[in-house]
Amino acid sequence: MKRLPVLDKLEEDLKESQRELQVEIPQAILTAREHGDLSENAEFKAAKERQMFLESRVSLLQKRIRDILAVDINRIPKDRSGLGSTLKLKDLDSGKETEYQLVFSEEVNPDEGKISTVSPVGKSLMGKQAGDEVTIPLPDRKIEYEVLKVITIHDDS
Repeated sequence: MKRLPVLDKLEEDLKESQRELQVEIPQAILTAREHGDLSENAEFKAAKERQMFLESRVSLLQKRIRDILAVDINRIPKDRSGLGSTLKLKDLDSGKETEYQLVFSEEVNPDEGKISTVSPVGKSLMGKQAGDEVTIPLPDRKIEYEVLKVITIHDDS
């Protein structure tokens, strides 16, 4: 089964957060305790706040990884756009061609054409096939495209 690239980044973030939580924070708390009175100790307070933040972050990262692992790639359509698909589009007014890839929110990078499946543009592109026309609502106007080509996550593997 194909591994989703977003997992590598999330697992690296999780590993780094756990390392900081298990190594750096205990050292910072120990150092702060050595300075005496904890009620007036800014270093101790900062270390404890960072510890709480990291505990929350670790929990959120673990949940997000579980959620992504639960995605059944086999249920993503093979004949139309879905998560992981790349769509080549032609603006019906200008004729200009553009490309978008539908990705998880952690991978979004508009400069690279990577858009979330839950964004307004991403939602408009879900389920499309070559030859379809799609209207993308923008705050100040609408852009109409023709879908020239769809490369699904299955084609890309």
